Amino acid sequence: MKTNNLFRMIVLTAFFISCMFFNRNVKAQSVKGADLSWVTQMEASGYIWKDVDGKQKDIFLICKNLGFNSCRLRVWVNPSDGWCGKTDVINKAKRAKAQGMSIYVAFHLSDSWADPSKQNPPAAWKNYTVSQMQTAISTHVKDVLNGLKSAGITPWFIQIGNETNDGLLWPLGKASTNPANYAAFIKAGYDAAKSVFPGTAVGVHVSNMYDVSLWKWNFGILKNNGVSWDFCAGSLYPSTTDYATKISQAKTTVSTMKSQFGKWCIVAEFGIAANSGTTGADAVKQSRTICDNWYYWEPEAYNWQGYGLHAWDWNTKQPSVILTSGLKSATVDEITGINNSEISLNLFPNPCDGNNLTVELEGINDFTYIRILSLSGSILYTFKTNQSIKLQNLNLESGTYFVQIENPQFKELRSLIVLK
Repeated sequence: MKTNNLFRMIVLTAFFISCMFFNRNVKAQSVKGADLSWVTQMEASGYIWKDVDGKQKDIFLICKNLGFNSCRLRVWVNPSDGWCGKTDVINKAKRAKAQGMSIYVAFHLSDSWADPSKQNPPAAWKNYTVSQMQTAISTHVKDVLNGLKSAGITPWFIQIGNETNDGLLWPLGKASTNPANYAAFIKAGYDAAKSVFPGTAVGVHVSNMYDVSLWKWNFGILKNNGVSWDFCAGSLYPSTTDYATKISQAKTTVSTMKSQFGKWCIVAEFGIAANSGTTGADAVKQSRTICDNWYYWEPEAYNWQGYGLHAWDWNTKQPSVILTSGLKSATVDEITGINNSEISLNLFPNPCDGNNLTVELEGINDFTYIRILSLSGSILYTFKTNQSIKLQNLNLESGTYFVQIENPQFKELRSLIVLK
């Protein structure tokens, strides 16, 4: 009996200490992601990856252990070799989900690369009218997303178009010459995505995140044509000499999107020279302060198709210092929260018996992730809901845990005590 009482006293003391420690409103990285779209193609060519200890492992597991908690995947309509097509995307999404990563789906609306220099429509859509193009966009987006849904995957973010600085699906959707068409095509994709996943954030992607004038012009077209979108995504590829300036300019862009359009932002693509060493690591650290959601573009792509902005050592096949120093393991400051006074969170009973827990949520509009974390920050369980939820059969041992609640606009961490 005395031992049991002593244990209870220790656990309750830990509870009160953790409550004091975690009762802070710390703005944190909501998402620390990696675009891993090349992985399956690289594997088919014989590529392998090793972790920081030099052990060969699955690349998704390695990325998870580095601290990445989300995976961005590009989608092509009818790629000639199948890579980045629907089936390939679903397969990669399954592997990412198995490692506890959320999924970011980026629709290029092309059979291959879509970027500021080229926005070619899929070959099968080449001669479509505006109306036919809208239907094709809708059909394609729904098809891929329904495939993910059938595989048990709900994307965290969905992006319509890729680096659409001057629109997409040229020439019909070129923003500088046919702004209304550009807006109509984005709307077709947005509406299609919301019809499959109404609770998922859907956004638009523009490159040169440092160029606030470009962003104001582009997103102004969407606003002036009555188009809905949830977030503004951007690309940022600075050099080792200008990254501090470009990051500062990107922060101005983020604040402008908030003040002028009421939108939050994502760094959808970040990269820096693979040989930049500790300078590159510093650039990664600084870039992660731009906004709450950040992705490194193809960090695993060492010695692949001439890409020079990866973050892997092609001699050792291990992550380079750009990641090992630029990213840090999950810490209290990273997993604690972004406070929103309009949202309330309650856990009961607390302490609980380790099996049954009710998470009461009020004031949420988006689908929300609930994660049960160990004291060290390891994710034990992940649930997704848009309302209060009763969790059962958790089978948690006696001790201290944390419950993390997260959606795009809210993130909070609470202590949970288990007494058996």
